[in-house]
Formats: sequence, C-alpha cells, structure tokens
Amino acid sequence: MLSDPAELARRFAALWGTRDARGIAALFAPDGEFLSLTGGVGQNPKEIAELLAGEFAGAFQRARLVTGRSRLRPIGEGAAVIWQRFVLSGLVDENGAEAGRIGAALCATLERTGAGWQIVSAQFVVEA
Repeated sequence: MLSDPAELARRFAALWGTRDARGIAALFAPDGEFLSLTGGVGQNPKEIAELLAGEFAGAFQRARLVTGRSRLRPIGEGAAVIWQRFVLSGLVDENGAEAGRIGAALCATLERTGAGWQIVSAQFVVEA
C-alpha cells in the first residue's frame, strides 16, 4: 500500500532492485491485474508474485531499473494514473549472457482505499 500515488515509481524500482516479487505484488488490490514485460499476466497478488518470481529467476535475475520521465494524472479524489519510463539494463538471454538494455514503461491505475493507494491495473511494457 502506498500513502501517495507519486511514491509508486520509486517503490517499484526499489522492490525490483531487491527482486522482491511479493513486495511488488503487495502494491496491488486483491483483484489487481498486471501485464509484465514478458507478456505474462497475473490477476491477483499471488499470481503476480509467482509471475515476477519466475522472471527474476530468469531474464531479470541481474536486471536494474533506472527511472526516467514520469507523469501523474489524478482522476478525482480516489483514482490516479501513473506513467513511468524506466531504462532496464542487465537483461540475461536464454544462455545466461548479457542481453543489453531496453526502454520500458510502467502504466498503472491506482485507487485510494481507507489504508492508502493500491494498483488496480498495471502494464509494464517495452517502449517502442
């Protein structure tokens, strides 16, 4: 849970850096959905944690995120959309070799609850 939607990019990058799949999944609503860089989909925090754990054990085992531009758009008092650009480096190919770096974007819709802000839907995709 986040106290402010503006915290999302920093928190996501920090949790990614420690390969904390459960920590990232905990940012989601109980019915939250996530589309990952690999095209995998999780439709609740348990599935999201499992998806990310598998990715952290594979292509993203050494990956690092550097934050770039971002935009935050509040939608009334109880919702917000965040778009965050990252540069992802340290990717590993199927042979375990360095696979370079890519630009990626995290687009997330958040809702305010009594306990704070949570993600209801997020897409983490390669930038074209």
